[in-house]
Amino acid sequence: MKYDNITQATFLKRPNRFIAEVEIDGQKEIVHVKNTGRCKELLIPGCDVWLTAPGTPDRKTKYDLVAVRKDNGIIFNIDSQAPNKVVKEWLEEQDFGRVISEYTYGDSRIDFYIEKKAESAEPEKYLMEVKGCTLEKEGIGYFPDAPTERGIKHIRELIRAKENGYGSILAFVIQMDGVKEVRPNIDTHPEFGVVLDEARNAGVQVLYLTCHVEPDSLVIKPENSLEVMRRIQNGKVKGT
Repeated sequence: MKYDNITQATFLKRPNRFIAEVEIDGQKEIVHVKNTGRCKELLIPGCDVWLTAPGTPDRKTKYDLVAVRKDNGIIFNIDSQAPNKVVKEWLEEQDFGRVISEYTYGDSRIDFYIEKKAESAEPEKYLMEVKGCTLEKEGIGYFPDAPTERGIKHIRELIRAKENGYGSILAFVIQMDGVKEVRPNIDTHPEFGVVLDEARNAGVQVLYLTCHVEPDSLVIKPENSLEVMRRIQNGKVKGT
């Protein structure tokens, strides 16, 4: 996934979840933050950030803030829409019969419905929910960085789907380099850890999709993603 245009800026402050104040070439600018999570360990006054200008008519802000350099030097993509976009690109490169975004199942809209080609007349069916991980502590990813009742609901839907014969997948897109694992952030949302354990025990596949991040791009690493998809297609992935 690549952004059409990118501008570097300096982060100044974040008055609320939706906007930030940055400095571009000595001029202050109010920008939209494409992540409603806390990001307190990332958005620190004086840090480098990167913006994109979608060019949407009648916007209140010209720019979206999509990436930030942490004090450890690692660039993080914090665009909450990026994980679904990069996973869709990735899934479309795999050998599946169908990939449908925003699939209605039960009382939820699950990110992806996938059909795997099969020798039998009935294709194998999967539901995949995608979560973006932007919180890192000592080389480990954590999710969520803010309480997420919506995330709990989606995981429970994946458990029910597994009981009804679907292959159920919870995929964490790690929006930074150097991190290979995501753990539940039980300090912020204890229930998420409980439900994640329930999902694993029910047979929901938990995947960690490692990525390479540049200020203008987010890409699932091929050496990781192809191996993961091969294991999915062989039916060998278990809750990890």
